Amino acid sequence: MWLYVAALVGLWYLLRWYREKQVVSHLRDKYVFITGCDSGFGHLLARQLDLRGLRVLAACLTEKGAQQLRDQTSDRLETVILDVTKTESISAATQWVKERVGDRGLWGLVNNAGISVPTAPNEWLTKYDFMKILDVNLLGLLEVTLSLLSLVRKARGRVVNVSSVMGRLSLFGGGYCISKYGVEAFSDSLRVLQATGQGPAGQGACWAGLPSPCPSACLPCRRELSYFGVKVALIEPGYFNTNVTSPEKISRAIQEAWDWISPEVKEIYGEKFPASVKESVEKLESKCCNSLYLVTNCMDHALTACHPHTRYSPGWDAKLLFIPMSYMPTWLVEAMMYWRSPRPIKAL
Repeated sequence: MWLYVAALVGLWYLLRWYREKQVVSHLRDKYVFITGCDSGFGHLLARQLDLRGLRVLAACLTEKGAQQLRDQTSDRLETVILDVTKTESISAATQWVKERVGDRGLWGLVNNAGISVPTAPNEWLTKYDFMKILDVNLLGLLEVTLSLLSLVRKARGRVVNVSSVMGRLSLFGGGYCISKYGVEAFSDSLRVLQATGQGPAGQGACWAGLPSPCPSACLPCRRELSYFGVKVALIEPGYFNTNVTSPEKISRAIQEAWDWISPEVKEIYGEKFPASVKESVEKLESKCCNSLYLVTNCMDHALTACHPHTRYSPGWDAKLLFIPMSYMPTWLVEAMMYWRSPRPIKAL
C-alpha cells in the first residue's frame, strides 16, 4: 500500500514540475511594464526580463535611476519617468505605453514601486504619515492598474502586484502593513469578486451596479479578469535587503516621529524606548536575505509560465515563519510579538 502512495505522490510532483516548466510562446514579442525600477526588485527584474528577450518598459522615479538601468541593459529596454502619486504622471506614462505596444496590448504589468517609511508606533504618527505610504503602495498601484488594464486585457496578459508577508500579518505600526493588506484585497477583487457578463436568467439588477446580469448569476460570473484571459498574481516576499528594509531609513523615521510627539506620550513610553526600537531595527539587516533573485524569479514565473501561481512567497522566513503565523490564532501571534517587542516604561 505504501508503495502505491509513494508512487502517486511521486507522479503528482512530476506532473506539477512539468506543468510549472511550461512557458508561454513568443516572449520576444511581449511587452512588460514595471514600476519602481530605480533599485531593488524592479531594477533586477527589468534586467532579468531584458536578458530573456522580452520588451521591457521600465518606469523609474528619477532620471539617474533610469540612466543606470539603460547602461546595464540592451537597446530593447525603454525607460520612462513615473511618480505613482501623481495622476498627471500616470496619464503621461499610460500614453507612452500605448504608443509603444500598439494593437498588441500589454502582456505584463508589474506593480513594484513601494516605500516603508514613515513607520513607528501608530500613536506617534499623523494622518499625513499614513497617507504618504498609502499614496505610493496602494493608491498609486490602484491608479496605475486601472489606467493600463485595457491594454493588459487586449493582450490577455498578466498583472503582478508586489505585496509582502506584512499583507498577511500586521506586526508594526504605520501605513506599510495597511497598504499591503489593501494590495492583497485589490488583487483578489480583480481576480474573483466583481460580477461580470450576462447571467443565465438575464434579468434583474446586478449587486455590483453593472448593467444586465441578474443576482442569481453572481456566483458563476465572479471572475472579473479571468473571463478575459487575464491572470493576477501576488508576490509576498519575506525580508530582503532593499531600500524598503534599510535600517538607516527606518531608524531615522522612528527618531523623527519621536521628536514630533507630545511630552505626555514621551513620558508614557520613556526616553529609552526609541533606542530600544532602533536597536531592534539595526539587527534587521543581518536577518534580511541578499538573494533578490528569489523574488524576481517568482515575478518572472508569474509573467512567463503557462500556469502561474496565484500567490508566491519567496524567502525561507516567509515560508517557514510568517505564512504559518498568519494561520495561527490571533492570541498566539500577539503573545509572540508581545514577548519580543520593546516595552514602554509605563506598560502594565
